[in-house]
Amino acid sequence: MEKNTTTPLLTPLEKWRLILGQKADAEQTVSLTAEQQGMDKVLEALYDAKRQGGLGASSPNVNRWLGDIRRYFPTPVVQVMQRDALERLGLLQLLLEPELLASVEPDVHLVGALLSLNKALPDKTRETARLVVKKVVEDLEKKLRSPLREAVQSALHRSARNRRPRTNEIDWRRTIYQNLKNYQPDLQTIIPERLIGYGRKGHALRHVVLLLDQSGSMAGSVVHAGILGSVLASIRSVQTNVVAFDTAVVDLTEHQHDPVELLFGTQLGGGTDIAKALDYAETLIHTPQDTILVLISDLFEGGDTAAFFKKAAALRRAGVTFVALLALSDEGAPAYDHDNAATLGTLDIPAFACTPSLFPDLMATAIQQRDLKMWAGENGLSVKN
Repeated sequence: MEKNTTTPLLTPLEKWRLILGQKADAEQTVSLTAEQQGMDKVLEALYDAKRQGGLGASSPNVNRWLGDIRRYFPTPVVQVMQRDALERLGLLQLLLEPELLASVEPDVHLVGALLSLNKALPDKTRETARLVVKKVVEDLEKKLRSPLREAVQSALHRSARNRRPRTNEIDWRRTIYQNLKNYQPDLQTIIPERLIGYGRKGHALRHVVLLLDQSGSMAGSVVHAGILGSVLASIRSVQTNVVAFDTAVVDLTEHQHDPVELLFGTQLGGGTDIAKALDYAETLIHTPQDTILVLISDLFEGGDTAAFFKKAAALRRAGVTFVALLALSDEGAPAYDHDNAATLGTLDIPAFACTPSLFPDLMATAIQQRDLKMWAGENGLSVKN
């Protein structure tokens, strides 16, 4: 069925009638067109909690409803309604049917739902699910790859200075400043006694460890982090490890060049043991001063809280650049443990929610070892301390 690309123009009275439903206009004083009546039916099926039957439990009914919302509403609205249907009407099990799954508008929330069902997906649905996840991953990667690569490479370029730069590596501002004493009035020029440049090394200049909390509320963050981790892994000068955890720890580094495979290596919905995840991360770190540890978690620790903070403090003292992201999504921070976030703040580990679009600049700031709390404040992010 064709997707609707324009929303029909509605008067304010018609809008309120559709919002409030049939019960708000029992006498039918507001006349709706045939198309508006269709919109009213799909809205009522989802949002009228007392309606008998709702969408029904059968795949044909749901499939028809999915087609109708794509007909009447633009894509962003369709995605919101799909998400509401999954949450309000308990339709997750119906995603196990490939025909129904193929009718759904792919988005980050749908990918999160599929990943939470990962182990339960039957063989007949798994391939369809992978195609849905792949489409979302490719769309997000197009938006995130170039900004992240450019920000990280630029920051690395500036962090590795050398004294014998090639012409295209010369930092002219610093070179001129350092050689002002060599100004020749008769020639009206500066004779550069020493060149300062942005050098590149053949080996990794920074080590990035992404720790992904797999608890159910972090689904959207896991999707974005998996994609961003794959982009980081494609940069030669960055050594990247992607590690997922709940009450166990799974190192996904071997899959980091394939974000779809990486995401299917996660298992959303488990408990949380951050202390255990930090213990594992410590085994990966060999040069703390060059390591950036990004913990993506709502900080609801289900393990040993004291051990969590002890390990976090030790990593920070060793020189690891450590930041806790309460969410990596466009929707802000979900519920999180305020006390644990504040405690991390006292350890010089900032905790805040970050959008995927700001993540490249966050990484550049961390690579250049600038103040992350100040950066967060400059970008309107609320640091929990």
